[in-house]
Amino acid sequence: MEAEGQTEERLCTGNEVLRNIETEFLDLSNLRPEYNVYKAVYALAHALHENLQCVLGSGPFRGKSCARLQGLEPWQPPRSVCSESCPPGTRMAIRKGEPVCCFDCIPCSDGKISNDTDSTECTSCPEDFWSNIHRDQCVPKSKEFLSYVEPLGISFTTASLFGALLCTIVLGIFTRHRTTPVVRANNSELSFLILLSLKLCFLCSLFFLGKPRLWTCQLRHAAFGISFVLCVSCILVKTMVVLAVFKASKPGGDRGLKWFGVMQQRGTVVFLTLIQAAVCITWLVSSSPAPHENTEYYSDRIVVECVVGSTVGFGVLLGYIGLLAILSFLLAFLARNLPDNFNEAKFITFSTLVFCAVWIAFIPAYINSPGKYADAVEVFAILASSFGLLLALFGPKCYIILLKPEKNTKKALMGRGTPRS
Repeated sequence: MEAEGQTEERLCTGNEVLRNIETEFLDLSNLRPEYNVYKAVYALAHALHENLQCVLGSGPFRGKSCARLQGLEPWQPPRSVCSESCPPGTRMAIRKGEPVCCFDCIPCSDGKISNDTDSTECTSCPEDFWSNIHRDQCVPKSKEFLSYVEPLGISFTTASLFGALLCTIVLGIFTRHRTTPVVRANNSELSFLILLSLKLCFLCSLFFLGKPRLWTCQLRHAAFGISFVLCVSCILVKTMVVLAVFKASKPGGDRGLKWFGVMQQRGTVVFLTLIQAAVCITWLVSSSPAPHENTEYYSDRIVVECVVGSTVGFGVLLGYIGLLAILSFLLAFLARNLPDNFNEAKFITFSTLVFCAVWIAFIPAYINSPGKYADAVEVFAILASSFGLLLALFGPKCYIILLKPEKNTKKALMGRGTPRS
C-alpha cells in the first residue's frame, strides 16, 4: 500500500521508443530558441562539410570557385531563409504544407502592380491607366486611332492623294481637248462636275485619319455624303439624258427632250445635292458626331473614335447615296444595248455596278470592325468606289483622246465608219 498523499511513479523499462513518446522536451513544433540554435549549428556544420568537399572549377561561387576555410567570408554560411524576397511587380504565394518563410513569387497579372518588396497582393490600376512591362508602376493607357504614320494610314494617304492627282490630270486632259467630240458628248459640263466631285471624294477620306476631333468628326461624313451625292446625281442625269436623246431620235419622240436641257440638268443636280446637304445639316444640328474614348474594346488601351451620334442620320445619308446609285444602275442597264453612238451607258452600268458592290460589302464589314478598323473599312470603301467610278467612266475616253485620236471624231462616234489616217 502506498502512503497517503503519495502517487505511484512509473519506472522506465528501457524498451521505450522515444519517437513515439509525446513529451515537452521533444516537442519541436513551437520552434523554441534551443531548436533554432540546434538548426543553426547543423547548418554551419553542413556548410563547412560542403566547403571541405568542394572541387575547384565546380564550386557554388562566382567563376565556380570554392571558399577557403582559412579566409571564409560571411557571405559564403548558408542563408537562413527558405525563399528569396519577392521584388516589386510580384506577390508572395505561400507554399502549401511548408513553413511561412517558404513562398513563390508570382508576377502580377495585366493591369495590376506591386511597388513594394514582399507584397502579399497586387493592386489594380485606375481605369485610364495600365501596368508597365515590369508590373511595378501604373502608366497612362495608350490611345489608338487610325494614324497618318502607321502603315495603313500611309497607304490610305498615298491612295487618296494619288486619286486626287489622277482626277486633276484627267481634268487637264479634258480641258485641253474640250472641243473634241468625245469630251463634248453628253454634256461635258457634267463630266467636269463628276471629276470635281470625285476629287473631293478622294480628299474627304483624309478626314478619317489622325486623332478624331469635333470638327473632323463633323466634316468627315458631311463631306463624304455631299461629294458622293454630287457625283452620283451627275451620273444619274447623264443616264437620263442618254435615254432621252435615244427616245428623241425616234419619230415623234422629241417632245420629251425639252425637259432635259442644260438648265434642267443643272437644276436636277443641284436639287438632288441640296437634299443631301439638308440631311447632313439636320444630322449635325440634332445629334452631331463627336469624338469618344472607348475603353470597352481593349483592356490595355483606349480607342479614340468618332461616334455617329444619330444612327438614323448616318443611315439616311448612306441610304440616299445608295438610292441614287441603284437608280442610275437600273437606267444605265436599260440603255446598255442602245446603238454605238449612245454606248456611254455601258460604262455607266459597269461603274455603278462596282459602286453598289463596294458599298453593299461595306455595311457588314463596318458593323463587325472595332475601333480604328471601322474607319479603315469606310476609307477603303470611299477610295475603292471612287477609283471604280473614275476608271470606268473616264478611262475609255482618255484612251481614245490620247491613244486613238482617229476615233475622236463625230463620224466615228456616230458609228458611220472610221476615217482613214
